[in-house]
Amino acid sequence: MAEGPILIGGPDRCGKTMLAAILGSHSRIAIPIVGSNLWTFFYGQYGDLNDDANFDRCLAGLMRYKHALFLKPDVPRLRAELPRGDRSYAGLFERIHAHFAERAGKPRWGDQTGLIERYADQVLGSYPGAVMLHMVRDPRDRYEASLKLWPAGRARAGGAAARWAYSVRLGERNLRRHPDRYRMVRYEDLVSDPERTVHGLLELLGEAYEPSMLLMGDAPTYRRRLAGGEEPAPDRVLISDEHIGDYENGRVPPLELAFHERVLAG
Repeated sequence: MAEGPILIGGPDRCGKTMLAAILGSHSRIAIPIVGSNLWTFFYGQYGDLNDDANFDRCLAGLMRYKHALFLKPDVPRLRAELPRGDRSYAGLFERIHAHFAERAGKPRWGDQTGLIERYADQVLGSYPGAVMLHMVRDPRDRYEASLKLWPAGRARAGGAAARWAYSVRLGERNLRRHPDRYRMVRYEDLVSDPERTVHGLLELLGEAYEPSMLLMGDAPTYRRRLAGGEEPAPDRVLISDEHIGDYENGRVPPLELAFHERVLAG
């Protein structure tokens, strides 16, 4: 069995949470349903962590950040397990996630963080056996979903198209550099044929397929959200392809849709 961590990346509204809920419902894998953003928000921000003052400032920052708090960092244990001379950002993040997995009773940890693909070289170089899964979605549907959540978002179509293109370019670069440890996963494949798609991912991860993963039972809050706030039946599969093509529902202004189709063509 493989033991390296599983990192899920990609832009917002591309299915990272769904993939985290599926994989995190495997009996051996713990992935928090809330993205940690540790690499994107904390990596390198406090200088050399072997300096006690820098380490203290980093821990204090973590304890003020709600996404980190979701993981329930055990500061005394982190101090004990990361003595001076043996501290790195990768080591700190690994310990936080390993403790989360330990509390869940699972041997393998994972994480989802938007645009963590920017740090693929550092992440894969720091964690032996690590695998990065990069979610990609039709940019028009991704934009429609972002407008639904953030109707007054800044930069609108231009910013959304730029983020999508930036992420995809990073993914293509990372695939060339790390072909055996990096996979780009289409949202459309995940929701249209989840069993086949998850089977393929588990082969890459070196884990056995468990049919119950598709029920996402270890992510009850996310299941309720998919069910519209109601408590779904335990055996109800909530993965659906109903949102493929949502960009055609009229929510995306025609000029912004045309902009996406023109600048991202091909």
